[in-house]
Amino acid sequence: MDDARKTVIVTDSSCDLSDEQLSRYGIRMISLRIVCQNAEYRDRIDIQEDELYELLTRELPKTSLPLPEDVTALYESLAREGVTDVIHMSISSGLSGTFNMVRMITQDFEGRMRVHMVDSRTLSMGLGMMVLAAARALEEGATPEEAIERAQTVRRNQLGMFVIRTLEFLRKGGRIGKVEGVVGSLLQIKPIIYVNDEGIYATLAKARGYKSAVDTMVGELKRFLGGAKAELSVVNGKAREEAEKLVERLKDELDVAGDVPVMSVSPVLAIHTGPGLLGIVANRADPA
Repeated sequence: MDDARKTVIVTDSSCDLSDEQLSRYGIRMISLRIVCQNAEYRDRIDIQEDELYELLTRELPKTSLPLPEDVTALYESLAREGVTDVIHMSISSGLSGTFNMVRMITQDFEGRMRVHMVDSRTLSMGLGMMVLAAARALEEGATPEEAIERAQTVRRNQLGMFVIRTLEFLRKGGRIGKVEGVVGSLLQIKPIIYVNDEGIYATLAKARGYKSAVDTMVGELKRFLGGAKAELSVVNGKAREEAEKLVERLKDELDVAGDVPVMSVSPVLAIHTGPGLLGIVANRADPA
C-alpha cells in the first residue's frame, strides 16, 4: 500500500460491532438517532441496550438519521488527521436514508480526501462482517479499492436472517418490507426474515411457533451453505441465553471457521424488532 495514503473505515451504529472491535481496527462510528416523546438519543452513546428495552415498555420511539453535524464533524476531524481515503460502509439504503444523506454531505469534502461510499445492502453483523473484512484487508496492505472488493465478496456470499417474537415492532416502525404478506398471527406463524439482494427485509421461510422457526432458520442456513465452511455470528435482542444455546448447536452441526461471537443488536435496530430476536449471519467460504 502506498505509504502516502492513509485510509480509515467509517460505519454507523447499526453494524453491531463491539467497541473493542471498532477500537482494534481504528474504525469510526456514526450514531443513528432514537427519538422519544421527550428526549433524543445518539444510538450506543446516549442510550444502551438495557435502557432501550425498558423504554419500549413505555413507548415506541422513532429512529432517525445521524445528525448532519455529527457526520460533518467526523469528516472534519479525519481531514485534520491527514486521512486521504475514507471507506464509508453504511446500513442498507433500502432500510435507511443514512447512505444518501452521508453521500450528500461528503461531497463537500471532495478535493480534501477520497470518500468511497459503500451501500452494504444489509445491517447488523451482516454489515459488521463486511467492515471487518475490509479492515483486515487494509491491515494486510490492501488498497481501499481492494478492501472494498473484499467486503463486497463477503456480501455476495452472505446470508443474514432472524426470527422475532412478534411482527408488531417491524410493522409500527414501517420496516415490514416484503414480510407483510405473511399472515397468521393467530396461528403463531413465524416468518424467518432475511435481508435480500436489494437490501430490504423479505420472508425466507415460515414456521409455526418460535422454537420451530429457530429450527427452520438452522435448516435454511444448512441449505445455503451446502456443506461449505462458514464464518458465523449470532445476534440477539434480549435473548442471550437462547443465542448461546444456538451457538453450541451450530458448532455441532456445521463446519464453522473460528469462534461464533454472540452480539447484541444495537438500540436503534431493537426498536424495530423488540425483545426476543434471534439471528444468524453466515459468510460462506468464497467459492471463487
